[in-house]
Amino acid sequence: QVQLVESGGGLVQAGGSLRLSCAASGRTFSNYAMGWFRQASGKEREFVAAISRSGAITSYADSVKGRFTISRDNAKNTVYLQMNSLKPEDTAVYYCARSSAVVTRTRREYDYWGQGTQVTVSS
Repeated sequence: QVQLVESGGGLVQAGGSLRLSCAASGRTFSNYAMGWFRQASGKEREFVAAISRSGAITSYADSVKGRFTISRDNAKNTVYLQMNSLKPEDTAVYYCARSSAVVTRTRREYDYWGQGTQVTVSS
């Protein structure tokens, strides 16, 4: 059973930064692409960023491109999301997830999800 545990969320002022982490259990972390999604209150869960197994390929939603950076450390079974220049509209619960695809923005291609971590950006 794969477990994904997010951490690093919190309350930050607009313009600030946060780094989210997602620690994965198991020995096969490097065999899977990883992604970050977010869900604001009353809205659908949306794609934020994804990274390939080796970290060589990344993909971002237009709304975060240039502000967020996804990375991974396969030795630590951890994927990160560095969030800079945060805006109030970035407020959401952030989820990490695992996919067998190379890099995908499609939610249904992710098979395991974490429990989420709340990010709140005040104006």
